[in-house]
Amino acid sequence: MTTPFDPELLKGLVGLAPLLVYIVLVFRDMEILPATAICVILGGILSHQSLTSFAAAFANAMGSFLALVGLIIMLGRGLGEVLCATKVSHTIVHRIIYSVGVDSEKKAMFGIMAACLVMVGLLGTMAGGNAIIAPIVLPIAAAVGLSRSTVAVIFQAVGEEALILGPFTPPVITLLGLTKISYGSMLLFVSGPVALITLVVTWFMIQRIQARTKDSAAYEEPENTERFEPTRESHRATIVFCAVFLAAVLYGIAVKAPTSFVVVIMLGLALATGFAGGLKLGEILELVVKGMAGNVGLFLLFLLLDPFIVFVQQAGGFNALAQLIKPMMEFGGKPFIVISGGFLGAFGISGATVATMKLLNEMFNPLLSRYGVSLLAWSLALVVATRVNNFVFPGANMVSSLGFAESSDMKSMLRNGWMVALCQLTFLVLFSIATA
Repeated sequence: MTTPFDPELLKGLVGLAPLLVYIVLVFRDMEILPATAICVILGGILSHQSLTSFAAAFANAMGSFLALVGLIIMLGRGLGEVLCATKVSHTIVHRIIYSVGVDSEKKAMFGIMAACLVMVGLLGTMAGGNAIIAPIVLPIAAAVGLSRSTVAVIFQAVGEEALILGPFTPPVITLLGLTKISYGSMLLFVSGPVALITLVVTWFMIQRIQARTKDSAAYEEPENTERFEPTRESHRATIVFCAVFLAAVLYGIAVKAPTSFVVVIMLGLALATGFAGGLKLGEILELVVKGMAGNVGLFLLFLLLDPFIVFVQQAGGFNALAQLIKPMMEFGGKPFIVISGGFLGAFGISGATVATMKLLNEMFNPLLSRYGVSLLAWSLALVVATRVNNFVFPGANMVSSLGFAESSDMKSMLRNGWMVALCQLTFLVLFSIATA
């Protein structure tokens, strides 16, 4: 029987030091990339790596799942540049907003929510999606009297959920790769319910926020606003993009395509859309490279994460954690694992969504396989962990949403965020008890 003074257990707990240091550094607002680099070095020391084995770990990282996700994220950014250059993204937002027939506060709210959901889901980035949406919808919000606070809450709440719905977004690609569940099952049992809960709660919250801030945080309606009007080329490019995108999704689901399939789709979408929008091959490739360059730092982060996790594992950290949690299984059973993972990610691990998912999965993987925990329940834990963390703490997504909405009302963001987080965590607990 393992005791708290077991030398192997103590050695393993020391191996968890890089993870603990990582959590402390991130919550002290250190940039995620240098924080990870520091922890990789610490993990290398604790796992007794030599210079050659250290180098080999980085070489192996180039072919890892995380590196693939990093490449996909970079290509997604490149595709976003092509969509912007061809005005496909602007055309889609324009169609959504004006098909709603915005002539009231609630219609404007619904239109902005729909535009945000589609655009962020397509591009796989909140900052990129909201950057495109903002110039188009802010004048409309001003015209019907929506407050800055209301628009900011919509940008963040809807954007967060779009990231777990889009078939090619980084969180979805990572989740499917880690858990091996199907995209359809994920939508039906995991991301779909979480997104529905969030959107319903946010809808009622923004009614209250709008009533409270309508006069105090109103937009100044511009006198001469130049509204975007789609051209024949942008219409043609939009039709081609939507057709190829839909075909790719259906084909991927039908053949159960692996994660690497997304690389081909990203490049194919960029080429098809670019040609339809009147761009030449050289121009398309330049736009893709330009977009990819903006995410080089994120790609490097994913390369660092792989040896980070490997070193903690080699130092016995994850096994020690599993041994510590094992006695608690007698009281909480399998649901305890799922709930613990969700709450730990929500309040204990902050940083990039993909990194958080990967770390949590590695930490709990021994327990998941040993006790036969439901993959759907564990998938929900990973999703809720990363969503709740972004809702309860004023991170990059929350701050950027404030910026795009030209708002400074952090209080409204946190009020909605904590209400959404409470409902998401409640759903996690109930789902875990029922299915884990």
